[in-house]
Amino acid sequence: MMPIRGEDNNTSAAKVDVGIILDLETDVGKVMHISILLALADHHDNASHSAIRIVPHLKDSKKDDVEAASAAIYLLKDVQVQAIFGPQMSTQTDFVIDLGRRVRVPIISPATSPLLAVKENPYFIRGALPSSCQTKAIAAIVKNYGWRQVVVICEDSSYGAGIVPYLTDALLEISTLVSYRSVISPSANDDQILKELYKLNTMQTRVFIVHLQPFLGSRLFLKAKEAGMMSDGYAWIITDVLAGLLGSVDSSVIESSMQGVLGIKPYIPRTNELINFTKRWRRRFHQEYPDMDKVDLNVFGLWAYDGITVLTKALEKVGGTAISKFKKAAIRKNLTDLDALVTSELGSLLTDFMQNTTLKTGLCGDFRIVDGELQPSPYQIVNIIGKGERSIGFWTQKDGISCKLKMNGKMAANKQLGNITWPGESTIAPRGWEIPPNRKKLRVGVPVKGGLQEFIKVERDSKTKAVTATGFSADVFKKVMLSLPYDVPYEFFEFQIPDSPTSPDYDNLVYKVTSKDYDAVVGDVTILASRSKYVDFTLPFTESGISAVVPVRDDERRNAWIFLKPLKRELWMTTGAFFVFIGFVVWVLEHRVNKEFRGPKRKQFGMIFWFSFSTLVFAHRETVTSNLTRFVLIVWVFVVLVLTSSYTASLTSMLTVQQLQPTITDLNDLIKNGEYVGYQKGSFVKDVLKRMKFDSSKLRSYSTLEEYNDALSRGSKNGGVGAIIDELPYLRNFLNKYCRKYIMVGQTYKTAGFGFVFPKGSPLVPDVSRAVLKVMEGEFMNNLIQKYFGNETDCPQKDGMAITSDSLTLDSFKGLFLIAGVSAGSALLVFFLIFLYQNREILTTDNSIRQKLSAIAKVFGEEKEKPNSKSEMSGKGNESQTTTLFASSAASPETLPYLPSQSPERTTSPPNEGFSTPEPGTPVQELITEANEEAWYI
Repeated sequence: MMPIRGEDNNTSAAKVDVGIILDLETDVGKVMHISILLALADHHDNASHSAIRIVPHLKDSKKDDVEAASAAIYLLKDVQVQAIFGPQMSTQTDFVIDLGRRVRVPIISPATSPLLAVKENPYFIRGALPSSCQTKAIAAIVKNYGWRQVVVICEDSSYGAGIVPYLTDALLEISTLVSYRSVISPSANDDQILKELYKLNTMQTRVFIVHLQPFLGSRLFLKAKEAGMMSDGYAWIITDVLAGLLGSVDSSVIESSMQGVLGIKPYIPRTNELINFTKRWRRRFHQEYPDMDKVDLNVFGLWAYDGITVLTKALEKVGGTAISKFKKAAIRKNLTDLDALVTSELGSLLTDFMQNTTLKTGLCGDFRIVDGELQPSPYQIVNIIGKGERSIGFWTQKDGISCKLKMNGKMAANKQLGNITWPGESTIAPRGWEIPPNRKKLRVGVPVKGGLQEFIKVERDSKTKAVTATGFSADVFKKVMLSLPYDVPYEFFEFQIPDSPTSPDYDNLVYKVTSKDYDAVVGDVTILASRSKYVDFTLPFTESGISAVVPVRDDERRNAWIFLKPLKRELWMTTGAFFVFIGFVVWVLEHRVNKEFRGPKRKQFGMIFWFSFSTLVFAHRETVTSNLTRFVLIVWVFVVLVLTSSYTASLTSMLTVQQLQPTITDLNDLIKNGEYVGYQKGSFVKDVLKRMKFDSSKLRSYSTLEEYNDALSRGSKNGGVGAIIDELPYLRNFLNKYCRKYIMVGQTYKTAGFGFVFPKGSPLVPDVSRAVLKVMEGEFMNNLIQKYFGNETDCPQKDGMAITSDSLTLDSFKGLFLIAGVSAGSALLVFFLIFLYQNREILTTDNSIRQKLSAIAKVFGEEKEKPNSKSEMSGKGNESQTTTLFASSAASPETLPYLPSQSPERTTSPPNEGFSTPEPGTPVQELITEANEEAWYI
């Protein structure tokens, strides 16, 4: 640091050289020059006893990138400046910041191109807001007015191209598309500009975002006025450079060609310091440039003042710590200017300080640099009126749009902009699109087909060739277009859908919108995911879903076999099998101990069926003696009770209630039975049926409701179909006409319904969708349905609920059969275990297995002996005692006076068994009964 003698006689002050590179041929360059001189003067006045003195070295880049590079090399090599302010153009700055990184000298540049990355250039300090900061503010304005498409007009340079990707992304976040990007060369003549504007005027979009510098921007608006594009219905938004430098634009251009334009620029608080500085700046400007016309102070001049102020503070802090200015370069022969550059030791310290610093008292407000990037302040939204501009609102990253800004910098609660005068002196916000002048009406395609004209019917006048569309879909569209808040003229164009199998279908009609043959499609067009990839649909105006219609069976009450209908076939078979099984189990348990289950084989075989089936009506009279049998019968009788009750209820319902029963209740039955299935010609339903595994050879297409009726009446076996599968609106219409013959069955497969078709990203879609909702909520829709489809309440059962069979299925009784089977099986198992145990001596013999099984079977076939040896003796004693008693009674009646006289038949009759209840008798009878009961196997 070389000490010099300053004007303030401070002999200890050290000189610090600072380079300044500006385009002094531009107004912006001159404005920043004066601001920099005032900033340095203020520093010297406020720090008269400072240890350093800043010496500026100004170089003019003359709007040339090479001149700017040459100036930077001179300042770094010959002057050895410690910092450089500038250049102001992005293309010039791109090379200079590379030099700064090489020699470690900070470059403070007001270049706004976002292509200049601060993170990749550590010695680059951006002293202005990049143009990408304003993109979300512009998107907020677009969103505020619901514009769905915009056109971007930018300069053909790095300045113009830098904002495009950021602006596109910001608009995509609000679902707005950049429909076209118009690039205008800075050297374009008036004819070229006018030609481009005429091209833009043939497009549908009427919202234009202009990112041009003042000179080119003023020429653009002059030609836009000439092209008739500054009238009612157009919206123009200019970016911060043009809006911030509006003072450099000729006032005649503003008054004649820019009225109603919206602009966005950084908000500068109007403070006393700013007012005083502006006065000083004007005096100094006229001193330096006395021949210049009136030029106003702008935001770039304020940024330059604050940027130099931050630099002076950094030099004050770190300037005295440096030992030498630059490190000497190694001595080499044939050095170029770039090789001769030396590295600064002070530059790194300056950069570290300036990369994160805040100037609270800046002329721009809060001048804050974070990681080398100037942080955005609130943006002000202005409306150009008369010779100047009028503030209509503000935008911040945190709070969005508001009409006013509070003193503390926060947004007011009102989230709207102020009153705006739009081009053409209109006070109504443009809708953002118009039908181009060369195409005065919306071209609407409508399908022409042979049948189902209740939905769309197309007629062509033989003389005028005008196309007229009527029907449910066309009438809804007409009502919707009338409900829009603006007039949209349209005309219909017919699209033929012939009956041949290879004819164009609805997909081809939809793709006509993609190819721009039509601007819209109206008809019974279903909203599908595959179609929505290429076009946009409005909200549906009909119900959705796919279902099936099948013929109704004849009255089942006249069917001779209706008594079989209450139970499904599998339930009948299972019930019959269990009857046989239970009869077999009872026979096994009773065969050895019950005479009624013995006898010839034919009798025993018949008993198995008789006994179990007699329980169906509780008509069994055979007595059972085994407790195991009683257990099985208790469970089985309960099962029979439930079955008979359910059968009775179902049969009663069939006989007493007349129902429209379908011939088929499940679509899977159509596939299993190989039935033919019908669908509407040209419909996507064919693809749905293929996905449902229907055989393509079993599909038949039809065009009219009459063909549907004929095909269903004939059936699959007679050249017709077993079912018609189509969308609900068509089936509702069909059932309304033939409700007594057919019925809707099975599951409803969801679809999105009918919608109107528009090109991808069409601005009409949201407005038309809102109008569809409005129309559907009114009485118009009900009247329209009544007009084309009649009174829906006239046809019973037409709502087509999912019809299922009334027959009872096996699934409803699985639990009962499981309990009965387990009970009977358990009893059978217990019986055989006891039987094998009692005959274990047979199993312990040395005979073969066949002989053992034969012996076991022989024993099983024999009747079980009632008494054993002891009970036989006891039986004889009881018999003798009983005989003696009867003999005594006969010889001397007085011996037992309490015994009533009995006939011989009464005395010798056997006691009652099983479930039978004996009548009251004498003690002798009770004794005989007890003796006999003890002899039976229990």
